This record gives sequence, structure tokens and C-alpha cells, in this order.
Amino acid sequence: MYGFVKWLVRIAFSIAYSLHFEGRENIPKGEAVIYASNHRTNADPPLVGCAARGSLSFMAKEELFRNKLFAWLIRSLGAFPVSRGKGDTSAIDNSIDSLKNGRSLMIFPEGTRSKDGKVHRGHSGAALIAARSGAKIVPVGVCFGDRLKFRTRITVKYGVPIDPADYAEICDEPDPRKLVKLKNKYMADIKYLVEGAEPENDQKEAASDE
Repeated sequence: MYGFVKWLVRIAFSIAYSLHFEGRENIPKGEAVIYASNHRTNADPPLVGCAARGSLSFMAKEELFRNKLFAWLIRSLGAFPVSRGKGDTSAIDNSIDSLKNGRSLMIFPEGTRSKDGKVHRGHSGAALIAARSGAKIVPVGVCFGDRLKFRTRITVKYGVPIDPADYAEICDEPDPRKLVKLKNKYMADIKYLVEGAEPENDQKEAASDE
């Protein structure tokens, strides 16, 4: 079912938009990874997943499951609900289980959609999942103009994977300071893919997070 729905979505998106993909060769073959992407629209999960390798899972706010048809679609694409702001630790456990079962994970570290198209402050959830599972993080940039409309050119860029072992010990309780460094690394890579410039205040952000 996943492969069929993914094929249908890619065809539909190719008709609706001018789709382009860069850096797909960076995606590791034969292993589950974490795709960490910027977030601009509700279309981001299928956009990132169109050229991703293998099957994917991703967290989606529980409100998106209220519409039965849309809920069926996103569940078919690997979505599972998460309750935001309620300390829902099951989402972390589900993510790690998914990776250990060979299914890649898609996550949007900003936590909410960017209204101005820029990459904003990220969270450490992807870093925690990576450090506990050992899965590599593939930074992703979804790039288009001011608005998403018919035949808009969209470029999805897959960056060089990040090995969490280079930043934190792979264990159930990784060092929070090391998680911040890992988070700053993937956010810098995402920003570079989207905006073409390294962020200038990584050290300041790291200090404030610590």
C-alpha cells in the first residue's frame, strides 16, 4: 500500500508542481535514516518522501487525523499522531521502534511551519532519537518561492548524512549538551540547503540552549 500511495502522490505532485530533486545520492542505501527537514506547508511530508529511499514514518499533529480521508492518506504514507505540548513521550518511542524495524523517519525540527520561508530555531527531538537509535540524520531543504501554487518550481535538496556517533554516545540517556551540538549541526545544514548560508549565531544559540 505504501509504495502504491507514494507512486500516486508523486504523479499528482509532478502534475501540480515543477518538482526537482538534488542530492539523492547522499541518502544511505539499505539503512533506516532520519530525514530532518525545514517546514513550510502541510505538503512537506509527501514532498520529502517522493524521492526518499525505502518506507517512511513521520509524526503528525493529532488534529490532522480528524478528517477521515486525509487521515487515511497520511497513515498510508506512514504518519502517526502526536499530541503537541502534552509531554507525549510515546512519539519518541514510536520513532525509535520504527527506525529499529528498518523504516526511516521524517521529522521537522522547527516544530511548526515557517511563515516567511526562512529556517527558524530548531528543537533537539531528532538529535535525541538519533542518539538513542544510532540512525544517521539526512538534512533536507524544501525550497520554493513565496507561495505554493500551481506549477510552482519546488526543489527538494538532500544533504550529506550526519552520524550521531560523531556528536553523542549512542545510548538511552545521551548527554544533553552533546545533543545540542548535534541539533546545531543539522539545523545549520538545513539552513544552508534552504538559504545557501551558514547561520552566524550557532555558538550563541548553543550557549543559550545549554
